[in-house]
Amino acid sequence: MLEIDAITLHYGAAQALKGVSCAAVEGQVTTVLGRNGVGKSSLLRAVVGRHPISGGAIRWQGRDISRLSPPDRAAAGIAYVPQGREIFPLLTVRENLETGYALLPRGQRMIPDEVFTLFPVLKDMLNRRGGDLSGGQQQQLAIGRAMVMRPRLLVLDEPTEGIQPSIIKDIGRAIGWLRDQGGLAILLVEQYFDFARDLADTFYVMDRGEVVQSGSGSEMTGAQGDALRRRIAV
Repeated sequence: MLEIDAITLHYGAAQALKGVSCAAVEGQVTTVLGRNGVGKSSLLRAVVGRHPISGGAIRWQGRDISRLSPPDRAAAGIAYVPQGREIFPLLTVRENLETGYALLPRGQRMIPDEVFTLFPVLKDMLNRRGGDLSGGQQQQLAIGRAMVMRPRLLVLDEPTEGIQPSIIKDIGRAIGWLRDQGGLAILLVEQYFDFARDLADTFYVMDRGEVVQSGSGSEMTGAQGDALRRRIAV
Protein backbone atom coordinates (compact mmCIF):
# COMPACT_ATOMS: atom_id res chain seq x y z
CA MET A 1 0.00 0.00 0.00
CA LEU A 2 2.83 2.43 0.86
CA GLU A 3 5.96 2.52 -1.31
CA ILE A 4 8.89 4.74 -0.39
CA ASP A 5 11.30 4.89 -3.31
CA ALA A 6 14.84 6.22 -2.81
CA ILE A 7 13.80 9.38 -0.97
CA THR A 8 16.18 12.04 0.24
CA LEU A 9 15.41 14.76 2.76
CA HIS A 10 17.35 17.83 3.90
CA TYR A 11 17.19 20.27 6.77
CA GLY A 12 18.99 23.18 5.18
CA ALA A 13 22.41 21.91 4.17
CA ALA A 14 22.18 18.83 6.38
CA GLN A 15 20.99 15.63 4.70
CA ALA A 16 18.79 13.50 6.98
CA LEU A 17 17.69 10.78 4.52
CA LYS A 18 19.89 9.29 1.81
CA GLY A 19 18.03 7.24 -0.77
CA VAL A 20 15.70 5.46 1.66
CA SER A 21 13.42 2.78 0.21
CA CYS A 22 10.90 0.69 2.14
CA ALA A 23 7.25 -0.35 2.09
CA ALA A 24 4.27 -0.95 4.37
CA VAL A 25 1.64 -3.54 3.46
CA GLU A 26 -2.02 -3.89 4.40
CA GLY A 27 -2.58 -6.30 7.28
CA GLN A 28 1.01 -6.05 8.51
CA VAL A 29 3.13 -4.09 10.97
CA THR A 30 6.29 -2.67 9.43
CA THR A 31 8.81 -1.51 12.03
CA VAL A 32 11.70 0.91 11.55
CA LEU A 33 14.52 0.50 14.06
CA GLY A 34 17.71 2.38 14.81
CA ARG A 35 19.53 4.51 17.33
CA ASN A 36 18.64 8.14 18.05
CA GLY A 37 19.38 10.58 15.27
CA VAL A 38 19.56 8.13 12.36
CA GLY A 39 16.58 9.54 10.47
CA LYS A 40 13.64 7.43 11.67
CA SER A 41 11.39 10.35 12.62
CA SER A 42 12.44 12.23 9.47
CA LEU A 43 11.20 9.26 7.45
CA LEU A 44 7.79 9.46 9.11
CA ARG A 45 7.62 13.22 8.66
CA ALA A 46 8.25 12.65 4.96
CA VAL A 47 5.47 10.05 4.76
CA VAL A 48 2.84 12.28 6.37
CA GLY A 49 4.00 15.47 4.63
CA ARG A 50 5.38 17.34 7.60
CA HIS A 51 8.68 17.90 5.80
CA PRO A 52 9.20 17.94 2.01
CA ILE A 53 11.47 15.40 0.41
CA SER A 54 14.36 16.51 -1.78
CA GLY A 55 14.24 13.55 -4.15
CA GLY A 56 12.68 10.16 -4.78
CA ALA A 57 8.97 9.35 -4.51
CA ILE A 58 6.34 8.33 -1.97
CA ARG A 59 3.44 6.34 -3.41
CA TRP A 60 0.24 5.50 -1.56
CA GLN A 61 -2.09 2.96 -3.17
CA GLY A 62 -0.25 3.46 -6.44
CA ARG A 63 -0.56 7.27 -6.40
CA ASP A 64 2.44 9.57 -6.06
CA ILE A 65 1.76 11.68 -2.98
CA SER A 66 5.23 13.21 -2.70
CA ARG A 67 3.92 16.77 -3.12
CA LEU A 68 0.57 16.44 -1.33
CA SER A 69 -0.09 18.58 1.76
CA PRO A 70 -0.53 16.89 5.17
CA PRO A 71 -4.34 17.47 5.12
CA ASP A 72 -4.58 15.87 1.68
CA ARG A 73 -2.59 12.86 2.86
CA ALA A 74 -4.85 12.58 5.89
CA ALA A 75 -7.87 12.73 3.59
CA ALA A 76 -6.30 9.87 1.61
CA GLY A 77 -6.37 7.71 4.75
CA ILE A 78 -2.99 8.36 6.41
CA ALA A 79 -3.16 8.94 10.18
CA TYR A 80 -0.16 10.02 12.26
CA VAL A 81 0.59 9.48 15.95
CA PRO A 82 3.61 11.76 16.48
CA GLN A 83 6.45 11.36 18.92
CA GLY A 84 5.48 13.23 22.06
CA ARG A 85 1.76 12.60 21.38
CA GLU A 86 0.82 16.26 20.66
CA ILE A 87 -2.62 16.04 22.21
CA PHE A 88 -4.45 19.30 23.02
CA PRO A 89 -3.92 19.76 26.78
CA LEU A 90 -6.77 22.23 27.36
CA LEU A 91 -9.37 20.21 25.44
CA THR A 92 -11.24 17.35 27.06
CA VAL A 93 -10.60 13.75 26.06
CA ARG A 94 -13.85 13.80 24.08
CA GLU A 95 -12.86 17.02 22.29
CA ASN A 96 -9.41 15.63 21.49
CA LEU A 97 -11.00 12.56 19.93
CA GLU A 98 -13.45 14.71 18.01
CA THR A 99 -10.60 16.58 16.30
CA GLY A 100 -10.32 13.40 14.24
CA TYR A 101 -13.65 14.32 12.63
CA ALA A 102 -12.12 17.10 10.56
CA LEU A 103 -11.80 15.12 7.33
CA LEU A 104 -14.78 12.79 7.79
CA PRO A 105 -18.16 13.11 6.06
CA ARG A 106 -20.80 14.34 8.48
CA GLY A 107 -22.47 10.94 8.65
CA GLN A 108 -19.27 9.28 9.91
CA ARG A 109 -18.53 11.77 12.68
CA MET A 110 -18.70 9.45 15.66
CA ILE A 111 -16.10 7.84 17.91
CA PRO A 112 -15.75 4.16 16.93
CA ASP A 113 -16.64 1.68 19.69
CA GLU A 114 -13.27 -0.03 19.31
CA VAL A 115 -11.51 3.08 20.67
CA PHE A 116 -13.12 2.45 24.05
CA THR A 117 -12.82 -1.33 23.73
CA LEU A 118 -9.06 -1.03 23.28
CA PHE A 119 -8.60 1.90 25.69
CA PRO A 120 -11.41 1.77 28.28
CA VAL A 121 -9.72 4.42 30.43
CA LEU A 122 -10.60 7.00 27.77
CA LYS A 123 -14.31 6.34 28.22
CA ASP A 124 -13.95 6.87 31.95
CA MET A 125 -12.15 10.19 31.38
CA LEU A 126 -14.14 11.72 28.51
CA ASN A 127 -14.69 14.97 30.38
CA ARG A 128 -11.15 15.28 31.78
CA ARG A 129 -8.73 17.67 30.13
CA GLY A 130 -6.06 16.02 28.02
CA GLY A 131 -3.32 17.73 29.99
CA ASP A 132 -4.52 16.07 33.19
CA LEU A 133 -3.88 12.55 31.84
CA SER A 134 -0.70 10.59 32.52
CA GLY A 135 1.80 10.16 29.70
CA GLY A 136 0.56 6.66 28.99
CA GLN A 137 -3.07 7.78 28.93
CA GLN A 138 -2.15 10.63 26.57
CA GLN A 139 -0.51 8.09 24.26
CA GLN A 140 -3.69 6.03 24.26
CA LEU A 141 -5.61 9.20 23.48
CA ALA A 142 -3.32 10.03 20.56
CA ILE A 143 -3.81 6.56 19.08
CA GLY A 144 -7.57 6.77 19.69
CA ARG A 145 -7.68 10.13 17.90
CA ALA A 146 -5.97 8.56 14.89
CA MET A 147 -8.47 5.67 14.93
CA VAL A 148 -11.37 8.12 14.78
CA MET A 149 -10.15 9.05 11.27
CA ARG A 150 -10.78 5.45 10.05
CA PRO A 151 -7.27 5.34 8.52
CA ARG A 152 -5.90 2.92 5.95
CA LEU A 153 -2.31 3.65 7.03
CA LEU A 154 -1.44 4.23 10.70
CA VAL A 155 1.96 5.87 11.27
CA LEU A 156 3.31 5.69 14.85
CA ASP A 157 6.48 7.39 16.07
CA GLU A 158 7.88 5.69 19.20
CA PRO A 159 4.57 5.06 21.01
CA THR A 160 6.37 3.47 23.99
CA GLU A 161 8.57 6.50 24.75
CA GLY A 162 8.26 7.46 28.43
CA ILE A 163 5.35 5.05 29.02
CA GLN A 164 4.90 2.77 32.02
CA PRO A 165 5.21 -0.99 31.29
CA SER A 166 1.54 -1.85 31.92
CA ILE A 167 0.36 0.67 29.32
CA ILE A 168 3.06 -0.44 26.87
CA LYS A 169 1.41 -3.88 26.97
CA ASP A 170 -2.01 -2.31 26.34
CA ILE A 171 -0.66 -0.35 23.38
CA GLY A 172 1.01 -3.46 21.97
CA ARG A 173 -2.22 -5.42 22.20
CA ALA A 174 -4.11 -2.56 20.52
CA ILE A 175 -1.65 -2.39 17.60
CA GLY A 176 -1.79 -6.16 17.17
CA TRP A 177 -5.60 -6.10 17.21
CA LEU A 178 -5.73 -3.33 14.60
CA ARG A 179 -3.33 -5.26 12.36
CA ASP A 180 -5.38 -8.43 12.66
CA GLN A 181 -8.61 -6.73 11.58
CA GLY A 182 -7.21 -6.32 8.06
CA GLY A 183 -7.58 -3.32 5.80
CA LEU A 184 -4.91 -1.33 7.64
CA ALA A 185 -1.17 -0.97 7.12
CA ILE A 186 0.88 0.04 10.17
CA LEU A 187 4.25 1.79 10.00
CA LEU A 188 5.93 1.85 13.41
CA VAL A 189 9.15 3.58 14.46
CA GLU A 190 10.41 2.10 17.71
CA GLN A 191 13.53 1.86 19.87
CA TYR A 192 12.15 -0.65 22.39
CA PHE A 193 13.38 -3.82 20.70
CA ASP A 194 11.15 -6.36 22.47
CA PHE A 195 8.02 -4.34 21.67
CA ALA A 196 8.99 -4.05 18.00
CA ARG A 197 9.96 -7.73 17.75
CA ASP A 198 6.64 -8.92 19.15
CA LEU A 199 4.67 -6.92 16.57
CA ALA A 200 6.83 -6.83 13.44
CA ASP A 201 5.90 -8.62 10.26
CA THR A 202 8.71 -6.77 8.47
CA PHE A 203 11.54 -4.64 9.80
CA TYR A 204 14.01 -2.08 8.49
CA VAL A 205 17.11 -0.84 10.31
CA MET A 206 18.36 2.68 9.70
CA ASP A 207 21.80 4.17 10.30
CA ARG A 208 23.04 7.63 9.27
CA GLY A 209 20.01 8.32 7.13
CA GLU A 210 20.08 5.04 5.21
CA VAL A 211 18.39 1.62 5.41
CA VAL A 212 21.22 -0.78 6.25
CA GLN A 213 19.28 -3.96 6.97
CA SER A 214 15.79 -5.37 6.42
CA GLY A 215 13.96 -8.64 6.84
CA SER A 216 10.91 -10.46 8.15
CA GLY A 217 9.79 -10.36 11.75
CA SER A 218 10.87 -13.97 12.24
CA GLU A 219 14.48 -12.81 11.81
CA MET A 220 14.17 -10.73 14.99
CA THR A 221 14.26 -13.84 17.20
CA GLY A 222 17.03 -16.19 18.30
CA ALA A 223 20.66 -15.50 17.44
CA GLN A 224 19.69 -13.19 14.56
CA GLY A 225 17.56 -11.14 16.92
CA ASP A 226 20.36 -10.90 19.47
CA ALA A 227 22.72 -9.60 16.80
CA LEU A 228 20.13 -7.08 15.64
CA ARG A 229 19.52 -5.93 19.21
CA ARG A 230 23.25 -5.30 19.66
CA ARG A 231 23.44 -3.43 16.38
CA ILE A 232 20.78 -0.88 17.26
CA ALA A 233 22.01 -0.53 20.85
CA VAL A 234 25.54 0.53 19.92
